[in-house]
Amino acid sequence: MSELIKVPDLGGEGEVIEILIKEGDQVEAEQSLAVVESDKASMEIPSPKAGKVTSIKFKLGDSLKEGDPLIELEVEGDAQPEQADSDDKPAETAPEAEQKPEPKAEDSKPAASASSRSEAVKVPDLGTDSARVIEILVSKGDQVETDQSLLVLESDKASMELPAPFSGVIESIDIKLEQDVKTGDVIMHMQVKGDDDAAKQEDQPQAAKSEAAKREAPAASSKASEEQPSAPPVGGPSREGAKVHAGPAVRMLAREFGIDLTEVKPTGPRERILKEDVQKHVQAVMQQRKAAPAGATGGSGIPPVPEVDFSRFGEIETVDMTRLQQVGASNLHRSWLNVPHVTQFDLADISALEAFRKEQKAAAEKAGVKLTVLPFLLKACAHLLREQPNFNVSLAASGKQLIQKKYVHIGFAVDTPDGLLVPVIRDVDKKSLLQLAAEAAELADKARNKKLGADAMQGACFTISSLGHIGGTYFTPIVNSPEVAILGVSKATMQPVWDGASFQPQLMLPLSLSYDHRAINGAAAAQFTRRLGELLGDIRTMLL
Repeated sequence: MSELIKVPDLGGEGEVIEILIKEGDQVEAEQSLAVVESDKASMEIPSPKAGKVTSIKFKLGDSLKEGDPLIELEVEGDAQPEQADSDDKPAETAPEAEQKPEPKAEDSKPAASASSRSEAVKVPDLGTDSARVIEILVSKGDQVETDQSLLVLESDKASMELPAPFSGVIESIDIKLEQDVKTGDVIMHMQVKGDDDAAKQEDQPQAAKSEAAKREAPAASSKASEEQPSAPPVGGPSREGAKVHAGPAVRMLAREFGIDLTEVKPTGPRERILKEDVQKHVQAVMQQRKAAPAGATGGSGIPPVPEVDFSRFGEIETVDMTRLQQVGASNLHRSWLNVPHVTQFDLADISALEAFRKEQKAAAEKAGVKLTVLPFLLKACAHLLREQPNFNVSLAASGKQLIQKKYVHIGFAVDTPDGLLVPVIRDVDKKSLLQLAAEAAELADKARNKKLGADAMQGACFTISSLGHIGGTYFTPIVNSPEVAILGVSKATMQPVWDGASFQPQLMLPLSLSYDHRAINGAAAAQFTRRLGELLGDIRTMLL
């Protein structure tokens, strides 16, 4: 049979801001039919019984009050007794309220005194077992007026602002955020004047207070509409203290997903956030996380690279990065994001150095080593780290101090099949060219054969990355933080150099010095590369 379902007691009028069902829907008992909102509360209207919706008697924007037709519901015949209960439901709380005026005789009694006294502010009749405190709108010591909102409560079916029953000063707040409260609980104490009209309620029984609280919502709504025609919608607090426009069910869904409603784009009427908006926001966040590659999430607000389906363009194969490659990528990414890189380029004439290296070939072979350019670079850089100690530092974690190192350990990059490794030679300044050549060769061999321990790759003050055996001119090496500089070396080539009278062929070595601009300025970097060129041009100057 078809039954007319009417609006229950709302405590006043409310505007329909969301319709949760449509004609033909099968609804269950207590399923929400619509969301209505006043200036002080938003609530969902539940269905009193199960059935099929045959017609909807309201539309978006309508103002509804107790007794207004809501929907036509087709229910089974045996539901007739329940209908009687349903018809009486809207008045369930009303008789309670109507029993309360018995203390009215006390309403007319004058205030006993003009002195101030402490009054407890209690939770009025909520129409539900309990509600959660989601926002406290006042602080201890605040002066509040009658009907000023004190806090926001939320239950499964409604969110509402609790108004002050009288004016006064907040003496204490006896509840905290996320606390569950029920009818009659003391939420705060206020200092009120004895002649305050609202103080007349001090001797009223709880029943009278419940009625007053119930009637306050529409009264406050009317008052607010007169004083503030565009009162903001009720919502939960944001980080900026603003409010969002959303119903209790939407708020519950957002809490389940851990979503900040201020970040959700509303699509409902009057900028209201719907359940679909929360769901779309969650999907978008998950897509962003899925698209973000590992290690690419560390920058301050840097957007992730979008995921691309390369199989659309042809055949592909997915190959896992080695652990070494993954660690290296993460370290380089961290350094690039945290270090303000600047690269200084220069050329060094190593014609004399190369001639000397070839002359010492026999001596090196006798010592059982191969003398390359690398030992000369190590020795020259070690000399410069002593000469220019501002390059032999690291930034303290505070960013306000420099840690000056008294030792000279230099790392050098080794290309292996599994990725880049940087073994460290210790006390470079105290070792000879042949010693450096032997140690570099040993460490490089261990790196390529996966025998290099972690300790052998720690403690460097400076790093050299050489591409001389491959080719190229210049590049921008990434500083290996917490070091503050790295030297990139490319392939030496014969170039014409003007000697003042004519061009002479000289063996020129490209240098690329990347540095942390927080610790090293541009002038110091230029001096470093210039001086390095001088040392490599005439290695005898290191003996001075």
